[in-house]
Amino acid sequence: MGIVIKQSIQNTITTYLGFAIGAVNALFLYTNFLTDEYYGLVGYLLSTANVMMPFFMFGVSNTLVKFYSSYKTKKQQNSFLTLMLFLPLIAIIPIGFIGVLGYESISNWLSSENEIIKDYTYLIYIIAIAMAYFEVFFAWSKIHYKSVFGNIMKEIFHRLAIMLLLFGLHNKLINVEQFIIAIVIVYVVRMVIMKFYAFSLRLPKLDLKFNFEVASVLKYSFLIIIAGSVAMLMLDLDKFMIGKLKLIENIAYYNVAIFIATVIAVPARAMHQITYPLTAKFLNENNTIALAELYKKSSINLLIVSGLIFILIIVNINQLYILLPQEYSKALFVVFIVSVVKLIDNLLGINNSIIFNSNYYRIILFFGVLIIFVAVILNYLLIPVYDINGAAIATFLAMLLYSSIKVWYVNKKFKMHPFSLQTVYSLVLILLLSVSFYFWEFGFYPIVNIIAKSFIAAAIYCFVVYRFKLSEDITIILNKVLRR
Repeated sequence: MGIVIKQSIQNTITTYLGFAIGAVNALFLYTNFLTDEYYGLVGYLLSTANVMMPFFMFGVSNTLVKFYSSYKTKKQQNSFLTLMLFLPLIAIIPIGFIGVLGYESISNWLSSENEIIKDYTYLIYIIAIAMAYFEVFFAWSKIHYKSVFGNIMKEIFHRLAIMLLLFGLHNKLINVEQFIIAIVIVYVVRMVIMKFYAFSLRLPKLDLKFNFEVASVLKYSFLIIIAGSVAMLMLDLDKFMIGKLKLIENIAYYNVAIFIATVIAVPARAMHQITYPLTAKFLNENNTIALAELYKKSSINLLIVSGLIFILIIVNINQLYILLPQEYSKALFVVFIVSVVKLIDNLLGINNSIIFNSNYYRIILFFGVLIIFVAVILNYLLIPVYDINGAAIATFLAMLLYSSIKVWYVNKKFKMHPFSLQTVYSLVLILLLSVSFYFWEFGFYPIVNIIAKSFIAAAIYCFVVYRFKLSEDITIILNKVLRR
């Protein structure tokens, strides 16, 4: 776990820095510098692009990680990487052609509930391409076990650039239309920078004489398009459907709640940058002992770290919403239920990586399509009745089903699961502290209350985790810190 711990810590730091910048943007700058309608529009454009992005990427980011380590010669690697560079065009070109021919009909359909979307529909396509190729080049760096720079670009670069744009908008250096166009440019520039970094690690040598099993690679890429992006699609699908069924300002309220809850996913995002290629390596080498150890360690480590974040969010959420415009508090329930979803996702450890990189990856397509279908039906049923809370409930039910199926399937095929007695102790600790501190409020200014409750809750949590050694890896890290 040495390289995992080192790069996970580096990625966690950069990811949290990115989320800190994003928090300022999402909670304070967007809510004060943009109208709810335009904030909702930005959220809608980015979410719809995120829904399209897996199709544009054509599964390449997962395919790169799964197959690269199995090719031992330079010639095989060069021809494989050549295919990966051009594969996304299989989806990008025809979808773009359809978009040009049917632009008026598509834009009218998307803007049926919110007219403001119509003039900006074309931007969704550009953003989706930039996002897709960014992920391709990020995966290119991850197969060389270099994930830190890519994580900086993924988590910090665009948020910092958007922060500057928001201040420019506030100071009337740009207008709102120019602001939205500038956001698109930021995503394109991010993709270009990532390309240069990836090529600095290994410059591609184009080789169209494919001397490997192209059919198996293409089959995997095709099957993994939806399956590899279910978790991401779920939350962005919600925002897309809210934009179709409700007024667009509801996306602004939902977006803030999702951002708060998504902070819980940061440790998993950071750790998976390095555990994903390691999982592929262990599977390619048939090293089930190392894989099982990584599975359990990743689960308990992520649960403990994300559990602390979960507690801090739950016990402080009421005070945080006091600091925001009043209308955003209608999404309070969304924070609770999506936070639980994110905590469960951390509990699964490298479950996704095991399935995606194994010979059983085909089944995940069935699971993924099933869950997306369930989510769409639930959203259509619940959003008209419960508004944005209905979208959150739909996400919770669909993701709970999805997580349960994946744990069951890995245990069935590999005879391993991520749970232990420490898992039970950790969950009980998280529940007790969350409930105990949620109803306890100081009579101070909200920020002072947040700091005080966070310090006390975190101190108790860390003491119990360390005292009872709930995680071997975390105990080792804390011992090093205490010695210093």
